[in-house]
Amino acid sequence: MLHSMTGFARHTAESSIGTLSCELRTVNHRYLDVQFRLPDELRPKEQALRQQLSATLKRGKVDCALHFRRAFDLQNDLPLNTELAKLIGSRLSEIAHVLPATTPINAIDILRWPGVIAEKEFDAEPLFAEASDLLDQTLAAINAMRSSEGERIAVMLESRCADIETIAAAVRKRLPDVLAAVSAKQRERIEKLDVDADPARLEVELALIAQKLDIAEEVDRLDSHVAEIRQTLTSSEPVGRRLDFLMQELNREANTLGSKSADAETTKAAVELKVLIEQMREQIQNVE
Repeated sequence: MLHSMTGFARHTAESSIGTLSCELRTVNHRYLDVQFRLPDELRPKEQALRQQLSATLKRGKVDCALHFRRAFDLQNDLPLNTELAKLIGSRLSEIAHVLPATTPINAIDILRWPGVIAEKEFDAEPLFAEASDLLDQTLAAINAMRSSEGERIAVMLESRCADIETIAAAVRKRLPDVLAAVSAKQRERIEKLDVDADPARLEVELALIAQKLDIAEEVDRLDSHVAEIRQTLTSSEPVGRRLDFLMQELNREANTLGSKSADAETTKAAVELKVLIEQMREQIQNVE
């Protein structure tokens, strides 16, 4: 099943320690390129989160943002270091006595003094467990979106594969008539020259011309590549790079078909093939 590399998902979780949200954005990229934006509490866990994400997403440019707003405990938060506050107040009184013109410092300034509000030690493990669960939920959501888009791309690719098969079959059917017409044209040119040609040598030359213009091998390879594309579309593994390679091979056969073309219909078929292949290639650039 194909997966697109483009997607977006956002999930939020509430708990006793606060509100955690996870946002994922993905776009196409040649490799897996992950950028994390994490709160300070989760920075030590970035590598673990990165491994968790890369186990699900195999290709694409990924922007993962985790935001955390800690819950406020009215009973236990903002503990005051009263001894330090008293000491600061005492020193401020001494300064005011020595320098009466000094602007008084208010209580907010004292609260901002390092150590006056004792920072509670924060245990990041419960937060990491919640972040990991939330990341799994967000990955599942974005995977569903990427899978839905991948199904649409697969339908489009199958339609173009059928069109390529139709064109290849038409070219194959006309090939004997095209070669016969080329041979007849060469004979007509020789007759107009009004020269005596060695029949055996003439047949050899006509055979060589027919060999140069024979596109049966290219048509067979077109069918072979289409069959390979269809088989690839059923794979459960990321197949974007393989499909991209097959597009190059299809394009090579279409170019050869055009260069060997001996009539307008075959040239038109080669152009139509290149249009179809380009349409496929544009979509495949977004396949994981």
